Amino acid sequence: MGAQLLSQSGTQVTIEVTVDLSRSLLTSEEAIQESLNEAGRIATTAALEYLDTDGSAIEIAGEVMRTKGKQPKAYQTPYGEVVIERHVYQRSGGGKTDCPLERASRIIITSTPLFAKQVSSKLAYGSAREVQRDLAENHQRPVAVSYIQRISEAVATIIEVKEESWDYVPPQLEAEIASVAIGLDGTCMLLCDTGWREAMVGTISLYDAFGERQHTIYIGATPEYGKKTFLERLEREIARTKARYPQATYIGIADGAASNWQFLNLHTQEQVLDFYHASAYLGAVAVALYPTHLAQQRHWLQESCHHLKHDPGAATQLYQQMLKLSQSSEHSKTIQENLAAAVTYFQNHHHQMDYALYRSRHYPIGSGVTEAACKTVIKQRLCCSGMRWKEKGAAAILSLRALVLTSTRWDQFWNKLNQYGFSIAL
Repeated sequence: MGAQLLSQSGTQVTIEVTVDLSRSLLTSEEAIQESLNEAGRIATTAALEYLDTDGSAIEIAGEVMRTKGKQPKAYQTPYGEVVIERHVYQRSGGGKTDCPLERASRIIITSTPLFAKQVSSKLAYGSAREVQRDLAENHQRPVAVSYIQRISEAVATIIEVKEESWDYVPPQLEAEIASVAIGLDGTCMLLCDTGWREAMVGTISLYDAFGERQHTIYIGATPEYGKKTFLERLEREIARTKARYPQATYIGIADGAASNWQFLNLHTQEQVLDFYHASAYLGAVAVALYPTHLAQQRHWLQESCHHLKHDPGAATQLYQQMLKLSQSSEHSKTIQENLAAAVTYFQNHHHQMDYALYRSRHYPIGSGVTEAACKTVIKQRLCCSGMRWKEKGAAAILSLRALVLTSTRWDQFWNKLNQYGFSIAL
């Protein structure tokens, strides 16, 4: 059983595959997979050798380099390890060597691009040990955990370095984009050195004229004092989106954190306070109005939330009602404190609560996309039981995960890498 190379002519490779069948289908399938992996190793070896030079002198950055002869090197592929003899070049005076084959093949560390793509994609969703188990169990590919981590960090480094220069195109959308909602939020993750810190997510969501979300761009960033790097990355994405959709209305949507609005006010035409954060404060008013009547609290809260969402001027009317109510000295200390917090919140944000107008224009009024991103981009991967992170490792995972979760970007990244290569040392 196995595979063998029958012939190679130009760009065509002919391989014969032999499989020993069994009365057990599972055993036969495992034999098929093993033979196909062997065929894959033969074909990949031929593909790598095809991309090597013929040994002639080459010129790099104005300097002539000559081959030192063919030297063996092991490469990791989706089908297993292959060892090939390839030309290694060096200047006449010595110094750093160069391998044209590795540049032409887009080798990452010692991995072929497809294997690097597979490994890093899997690591975006699960731990290195989970990836190791999956590769061994489902692909017959035993791989060390340390290698999985190295490859994925290398891919993440390319993503980060190329972020400024590589522009990603949104998927083909049938509907015209009428509005773009921009949000940012934070959630805590556990770092080895500094304990629990706030990591950040940013979302840029495209909506049609009927308020249906068509596409979302995700950005994730590890904890950072001042959030300077994260905000610069988000600004770049906003600038690219505005260049692509100049006719759209840009809407900032977030909770009441002042730092959110300091950023969003600079980049959006409309500002919308998340409806669910606003409505949550009405609970304190309901308790102040009906301290001992739970049913009446619920009824008033339901009516007031409906009023806030559907009626023009509702936020101002509710603010005036709770302000008057707060002047009473009949309430307990706890009720007074909760009511004061609601008054302050509405006083600061009622100009961002014209939900009837927003809904008539089909703007989103909830920051659920951004809050969900905190879970999907960060929590589901970086906050599993027992996980603690070093900054470098967490940054790599977030770079991978944001790219994988943003529709079509993962494939676009690999197409660009395949087309342009990368000039960074890994």
